[in-house]
Formats: sequence, structure tokens, C-alpha cells
Amino acid sequence: MSDQLTPLPAGAVELSGYLGDPVESSIAHWNKGVVPYAGFVQMFRSGRGVFAEGEMWGKAVRSGCMFYRYTHDPELKQILKATVADLLSTRRSNGSISCSKVEAQPDGPGGDLWERTYVLLALDEYYRQVEADPVVLKAMVDEADCTLNQVGPPPKAPIVDQGWSSTHLESSTILEPILRLYTITGYTRYLEFAHYIVEVAGGAKGYNIFEQAYQDQDPEKIGGSYPKAYEMMSLFEGLVEYFRATGDERWKIATLNLYRKIRDQEITIVGNGGGDVPCHPELRGECWDYTAREQTNPSIKRMMETCAGVTWLKLCSQVLRLTGDPTAVDEIERYAYNGLLGAMKPGGDGFSYVNLLNGVKTNPVGWGGTVSGIDVTCCNLNGPMGLAYLPFVAAMNSNEGPVINLYNRMEVSAASPGGQKVGIRVLSDYPRSGSVTLTTTIERPERFAIKLRIPAWSAATHLFVNGEEIPAAPATYAVSERLWRTGDVVQLELDMRCRVVNAPHGSDRAGDNYQALVRGPVVLARDENTDPDFDRAVKLVSKDGFVDAEPIQPSLPSTRLEFKVPVSGGSIQVVDYSSVDSWKGKRVMTWLPIAAQ
Repeated sequence: MSDQLTPLPAGAVELSGYLGDPVESSIAHWNKGVVPYAGFVQMFRSGRGVFAEGEMWGKAVRSGCMFYRYTHDPELKQILKATVADLLSTRRSNGSISCSKVEAQPDGPGGDLWERTYVLLALDEYYRQVEADPVVLKAMVDEADCTLNQVGPPPKAPIVDQGWSSTHLESSTILEPILRLYTITGYTRYLEFAHYIVEVAGGAKGYNIFEQAYQDQDPEKIGGSYPKAYEMMSLFEGLVEYFRATGDERWKIATLNLYRKIRDQEITIVGNGGGDVPCHPELRGECWDYTAREQTNPSIKRMMETCAGVTWLKLCSQVLRLTGDPTAVDEIERYAYNGLLGAMKPGGDGFSYVNLLNGVKTNPVGWGGTVSGIDVTCCNLNGPMGLAYLPFVAAMNSNEGPVINLYNRMEVSAASPGGQKVGIRVLSDYPRSGSVTLTTTIERPERFAIKLRIPAWSAATHLFVNGEEIPAAPATYAVSERLWRTGDVVQLELDMRCRVVNAPHGSDRAGDNYQALVRGPVVLARDENTDPDFDRAVKLVSKDGFVDAEPIQPSLPSTRLEFKVPVSGGSIQVVDYSSVDSWKGKRVMTWLPIAAQ
């Protein structure tokens, strides 16, 4: 099945400024910096220390390959080439790349299939983005075929008996790389194995989670006592690939049902979800928990795992490609500017495991360990993948012409329906302001459409093409179909008024006591680093749901945005949530307590 939108080729988008700087910092200080690639490979020789530890190599290399797609950095390519060669040298006698000895395979409690998922995903990205090396493809085929020989219908080991969790949901996520390998090789045995995972095994022990999603059940109810956010969305990324391979509309419907339910029931103001209260206190804030309505609940101690946020971003990109729905980009943008940047270490060398909205924002404590002297968790491995996806989704192509999704300053090289190269320069200081100018370059005039996303939050947008205003409604693509020439100018003015957001009412009704501020895509918060009264209750001075947010010089060099906001009796200063540095224990107040009348 064909998608409505398609990614641009490698190297076709170059970000700078607000989003470009964090991307470059992560590449320099994480993927080309402290990542202990050799230590990760050693696990495949001598065994894992804790369950599923073999995932680490695949996660690091997967983001590195996506970053290489963006930069074509020769130094990064050499790092990736060397570690892939190192990994391939660990192949076992049965063709597997596994942390478990052949006689112990498939190693369910050890997380063997989950580790193989990430080996395959990383090798797939390497083969597609870095170098189409037949040796790498052969290793992928051997890894997949070993898995097919060991796992499946009787007398093989059932896939829903493999894994460490109560429902073994995580093992079925191998669906995605198996189908990606099918698209490269065309080997029908991989499609047959995918059929087994989806239509026979059902994705989890005791539950057919695909059918549950098709029946539009709440995410917190899917998979029984283990509705693990990250792994569930990873599995549905595979279901998207299964739909593309089979064309069976049930699985598109199931995916879109889950997407909408997550968006409406689980995603918080900063674009991530999952929590420990009220449903799953034992699961460390990593499960669906009706987090959207519970996000102001003061009993929450852990929420919004970075792995979940990044996988939500990736699932949204799948929905965007499938449907062309611009509101999927609203979700990507919300997480990118708030939850993702807010989880990143100031030095670019890692990410928080979970985040809070009120309190100490960042928390590095979670699953992982020390490898070659470096503290590594699943989340500081997955965070860079979120950054690597930003140029992947910032601009795309459609059958009608180029599509602009994000408004960060960037250079775009797209293609016209007639096959010409279309250069689009996006000039802006977004999200500092909502003024965006796009200029076009094309060799010969050609008639086609350029689509520009109008965010759902931009209630009053003005869009001009060569001075002529065209319609621009919220939550749509504004389409300008015309004869495009070099030097054409598009001017976009987004509605950057600062919105007052009333808190949802969760199980303890705490939402009655809080409000938040959002300006454009950016969530604003009070920062204990510069504001000793950061948690004092205030009454916002607003009109028609908006407050006057006056831009001021940031108090700290690390703060991106800072504003003065009127409150009863004076004013307060607020900054972008992402800039609040909690790594030394300072706190944030995103949901502002409301002062009594």
C-alpha cells in the first residue's frame, strides 16, 4: 500500500538554530562522543549482565545511521562501519547474533528476541542509510532465519512465551524488522512469520492486542496488567509495515485507533505519556495510565519515559505518512520542542529516563548499567533517535508537490511532480516568533502544489504567496497550487498568542487547582534556578483565554525563551519547559497552582 506522504532523500533537509543545534550536539557528544560501542559488542561474545542488555548496541547504531542519513559525516560513517564489522564477528554457529549461547536459545527471560529486534533494526538502517553491503544483508538474513527456525507454531517455541514481562509483548516487536527485511529481500517466509505474529499469536500472551486495538479499547486496557507504552507502540510500528505489505485495512484501522486513543488519553502537555498513578505504581511510570487526565496528580512520582516519547514521535510519523494528517505533526512538534529537548542533558551526552511536569524534571535512574565506564540506559540511547527523526519529518513529498511540516530554519531540497529539484529555504527564528519566510528555487517554471502545515493551535494564521493572501485554516495543510518560479516568496504569520490551558480533572480532581501556559508549540514553566518563588500560587491575568507574554532577555545563557507574564498584583517570569535544568536538583513548575480568589 502506498503512503500519502513520503520522506525526502538522505541529506535533503538541513536544520539550523533552535532544533539544529541540539541535533549537532547529540551527534558530537553522544554518537561520536561517549557511546561505548566496543563494550556493547562484547556482550554478544561474553553474555549480558542484565536482561535485554544486548539491545544497547542496536539502539546506539540505529540513531547513528539516521544521523548519518542527515549529515553524511565521514567520521560517523567510519565509527558505524567499524562497530558493524565488530558485531558481525560475533555471529554464532547457527547464524545468530545473540548474547545467549546456541544451546540456550531462544532465551526468553534474557530478552533474546528483543535484542535481536534491535540488532536487525540497526543493521537494516545501516544497510539502507550508510552502505548497502551484501555482507550486512547476509547477516540480517541469517539472524532472521535462525529466529524463524526457533520460534513459531509447534513444535517451535511460541513467540508469546519469549521475554521477561508478564505478557511477553516485547518479543513480538521483532515484527517490524522482519517486515523491513521482507521489503528488501521479497522472501515470503518473512511475510509468513509476520502473519504468525499478528494473526495467530496476537502479539502478547493471553491477549490479542491487535484485535483489542481494532475494537478501539483504551491503551491502558490493552495487554492486561502490562500495557507498556514503549513496547506497545514499537509493536504497532510493525503493524503499520504489515498493513503496507498486505493491504488489510483492519490493521490500518487498529493502528489509527490506538494512535487516537493515545493522543486523547495519554499524551501530556509536553507531548509524552505514561505514568505510575493511579493504575500501575509498580511499573515505574512506563505504562499507559490515563496520563493525559492524571498529569497534575501530585501522587505521580515517575512518568513519561523518554523511550515512550521517542517511539510516540516515530508512530506519529508513521500515521503522517499513511494518512497525510497534519495533526500528527502537531504531536511530533509538541514532543520535539518540549518533552524531547526537555529530557536532553545540557551537554548533549544523554537523556533523562523519565520526566516530571512539577518537581525535579529529570531523572536518570532506570533500566541500564555501566558499560566501559559509561552510564547507559535505554532512554539515553533512544533520545538521539528522536532528534535524528526531526529532519526526517521536517519536510516531505506528496504526489502534488513538496510538503513543509516544521518551521525551524532550514534548507530543503525536494522534488516537483515533473521531476525537477525544488529548493525551499525556510527563514525564521521560530518558535521565538511566528514569522516564517520561504523562498523557492527551481530551474524551469512548473505548476505544482506546495503544502504548508497550519498548526491546530494557530487560531489566526495569515499566509501570503508573492503578496497574495491564501486561506490557512488550523489543523490543515494550506495548499498553494501555482506556476512556481525561482524567487517566489511565501510569508507565514502564525498565531503566537500565549494560551492559558486549564488542567484536566484526574482521579483526585487536582486539575481544579492548576493552569498552564503554552505559546505556539512551546510549553512555558517557572524555573527554580532563577525564581525562588517558582511554586507560589498565582492568578494569571488573562482575557479570552490568552495572556500577554512579553519576551525578555533570558536570565541564564542556557535558557532559550523567557517571558514576563502578568499575574494579579504583579508579574512572573516563565521560560520554555525544555530549558529548565534539573540535573542538579532544581525544580520546575509547569502546571501553575492557582491562587485563591
